Amino acid sequence: MPEVDLVFPRAFVEFENPADASEVMRCDLTWLTSSFMCIFGQGCQGIYADAPDTGCCTLGAHFADKEDEQRVASYVAQLDETQWQFHPGREVKKKHWIETDEEGERKTLMIEVDGQRACVFHNRKDFAPPNGQGGAGCALHGLALQQGRNPLETKPDVCWQLPIRRRFRNVERQDGTTYTEVTITEYDRRGWGEGGHDLDWYCSGNTEAHVAVEAVYITHAAELTELMGPAAYAELVRHCDAHVRSRSALALHPADPH
Repeated sequence: MPEVDLVFPRAFVEFENPADASEVMRCDLTWLTSSFMCIFGQGCQGIYADAPDTGCCTLGAHFADKEDEQRVASYVAQLDETQWQFHPGREVKKKHWIETDEEGERKTLMIEVDGQRACVFHNRKDFAPPNGQGGAGCALHGLALQQGRNPLETKPDVCWQLPIRRRFRNVERQDGTTYTEVTITEYDRRGWGEGGHDLDWYCSGNTEAHVAVEAVYITHAAELTELMGPAAYAELVRHCDAHVRSRSALALHPADPH
């Protein structure tokens, strides 16, 4: 089986955020030093078997907050028909790319093409822009690459964070003092809720996606810096470097090649 079990030994490190003494970073060294990489377009089978070409874009993206939505809106306004397959061909309004789910949460619009539902920004594999740029995949991701930006600037927060997961927890010590615990770990199937166990394929624990030359903490430096802050990321690098030099077999991600 290419996908490993969800439960296995992990090594974590905890350290105070150098930029904020009220935060303690709790980082999953097993995940962050693994060889995972996104393999969209390079073997990704999609989270549903009937939509293998849409990766994890099948469900659309919920916005983290109003700021997230407004930031994305500023880049949606820059897309044209050569970059976005489903551009309305006129002034873009929010109804063209935003919908509200059953719980009243705002998210990117889902559309169905040839029986496959996916995010409206997902250009299908038959999209061939006349200028030869772009093509299949996320229109907002492609815009970032064309403008020399990191895609985390143009895409909804949840899109660029996956499969890294950040969680917050308030902790009270025995002496009565408190701190905010910030966990940085793997966004595995369980992060999707109960439905995560029903996904037909998932990348983070799949051996087929653990093929990167460098570890996650290096390849995802921009994302981790955005999630943790520059000072905390620099401290994380120090711990990850030490872990790579001395880690035991128990601390290896089982999806990594051995």
